Amino acid sequence: MTNISLGAGIGLLAGIIIGSATGNINLWISFGLCFGAGIGLVFNKKTKR
Repeated sequence: MTNISLGAGIGLLAGIIIGSATGNINLWISFGLCFGAGIGLVFNKKTKR
C-alpha cells in the first residue's frame, strides 16, 4: 500500500465524519479525498529520497 492510498483513505474517513456533523457530506467527502491524497503524495515523495 502506498502513502497516497493510505492518505486518501484517512481523508475519506475524515470527510465522512465532518460531513455528517455539518450536514454537507458531499462537499466534505470530496475535500477529504483531495486533501488526503495530497498529504499522502507529500509523504510518498519524502520516503523515496
